[in-house]
Amino acid sequence: MSSLVTIEMIDEYIADVRLNRPEKYNALSPEMFSSLVEAGESLMARSDVRAVVLSGNGPGFCAGLDMNSFRGMADRPKNPERVVPSIKAEDSRPENSAQRAAYIWKRLPMPVIAALHGVAYGGGCQIALGADIRFAATEAKISVLEIKWGLIPDMSLTQTLRDLVSIDIAKELTFTGRILSATQAQDLGLVTHVVEDPHAAAVELAQEIASKSPDAVRAGKLLWETAWHGDEKTGLKLEAKLQSGLIGSPNQVEAIRANMEQRSPKFESVEQGA
Repeated sequence: MSSLVTIEMIDEYIADVRLNRPEKYNALSPEMFSSLVEAGESLMARSDVRAVVLSGNGPGFCAGLDMNSFRGMADRPKNPERVVPSIKAEDSRPENSAQRAAYIWKRLPMPVIAALHGVAYGGGCQIALGADIRFAATEAKISVLEIKWGLIPDMSLTQTLRDLVSIDIAKELTFTGRILSATQAQDLGLVTHVVEDPHAAAVELAQEIASKSPDAVRAGKLLWETAWHGDEKTGLKLEAKLQSGLIGSPNQVEAIRANMEQRSPKFESVEQGA
């Protein structure tokens, strides 16, 4: 695992993922993009991880694209991949490698909780919006900042921002690059909670989630990710399918027994592919 994105386990079942380029406000270099994807893909297959806390080391969560990349763009390179990852999607997945650095957090089977402090600008904002839930420090600042550099957001924001705000708000944020305070971001729906210590709050919520059946938690995430923009047939069919797989399963039986016996449950790790 690259030192640019670190993963440590908390309380056995929680993965503490940190962007680790603090001297650059965790700005996104090509190596940082690759490290984010590598970290996300390593978690994709982890049956023991029940929740992920995503944060950044140093003075900010992520300042967006590295300034060296913008300098490269100003020189108008013939090959844009010299300054940013591939902008062409692979045949096996809808997103390209730049988009995957943010989109993979939305696609992880377990809940991802982002803890934001300092700045979450541009690509940093898009990575944060790939999480399921976001805690922001009171002084945090958030922006869909790409317009400042003559660009549009292109790290899966079309698949994440639409879940949080109406289309007119999405357009306004994209057209202006306005920098939002934590409370302004919360009022618009970009941030779930504003707190003094977002990482501590994220860990506390992750611990609560990790105490529940991991099968049911993963099924719940899959249900909403699939049905939120689906038609009624898709949602209702998936509800029934997922529920039938949970009823009578070892972890569901353990949840019942633990409640009946008034004790803490002892859940098994999720089976691969579940």
